[in-house]
Amino acid sequence: MLTYAIRRLLLSIPTLLFISFVIFMLLQLAPGDPMAQVPLTVPPEVKQKMREALGVGEPALVQYWKWLVQVFWIEPQVAIDAMFGTSFSEGKQRVISWQTRSPVMDIVIQRIPQTLWVVGVAYVVGILIALPIGIYSAYRQYSVFDQAGTFVTMIGFSIPPFFTGPLLIVVFSVWLGWFPSIYDTTHVVNDWASLKEQLQQMIMPVMVLALQITAMLSRYMRASMLDNLGQDYVRTARAKGLSESVVVLVHVLRNSMIPVVTVIALGIPSIFGGAIITENVFKVNGIGQLLLTWLFANDLPGVMTLTFIFAVLIVMFNLIADILYGLLDPRIRYD
Repeated sequence: MLTYAIRRLLLSIPTLLFISFVIFMLLQLAPGDPMAQVPLTVPPEVKQKMREALGVGEPALVQYWKWLVQVFWIEPQVAIDAMFGTSFSEGKQRVISWQTRSPVMDIVIQRIPQTLWVVGVAYVVGILIALPIGIYSAYRQYSVFDQAGTFVTMIGFSIPPFFTGPLLIVVFSVWLGWFPSIYDTTHVVNDWASLKEQLQQMIMPVMVLALQITAMLSRYMRASMLDNLGQDYVRTARAKGLSESVVVLVHVLRNSMIPVVTVIALGIPSIFGGAIITENVFKVNGIGQLLLTWLFANDLPGVMTLTFIFAVLIVMFNLIADILYGLLDPRIRYD
């Protein structure tokens, strides 16, 4: 297993480099001017000097090489220096956002906690709800519970967040006045009262996201359980006199989790990517809203760095899912 993990990590390096190059070239082809946000009163020669300072006028391959050096060499040095309280990396050029003129990684780190509070909690809540629903729906196929679960999941698939979010705001904020309609990103949790306020403002965006996650995972869990409940090993286990709970929750569930683990693991990078629509509806100052802002501003370094981080997370959690296969199914061996 260790040999397999090391081999996959080594193979992921050229994969990520190729992905970063493709993303960079696609963004280079995108229309727009980073100086479009500059006031019209600024003289053209000043704008030209600003372009040169940002490296916009340089060849695409030169810009890509500088970005690679900044991301893979300078940014890790800055992170190590921050951990040990040293400042060896001072004066070195980091990846700078064209819009804010500040380091991209610093902005991303500032936004991640807000995204984890909302999207991360919604993902955990969705998993905790979806798995039991999928298991029981498969075990009681075509029952009232199964029919109700199918109805709810169809609603979760059919209704988009840009409709569910404003609907919850109208019902729970405008009519009932239970929860705030705007997420306060400046709120600090330092006692039980502040924690209660944090939970209150998280409820609606978490509900919107958890509905979609529950709908997706519960259908995967139900389909996987139904596929395994009819296998020969299940009949053999029952013929041996094993209790129904052991058969379902030990034998069937373990084999059924293999495809579901893939869906869960590959969905984790979306937590860090944020939920663009939901974050904008509830004004959550997270990663999703940041990506949308940088896209509208044609901020090439910001979009490039953020999308590359997503690619790294996808490759990493894909490897974790493959390793979990071996733990769930002893028949799977990589070495």
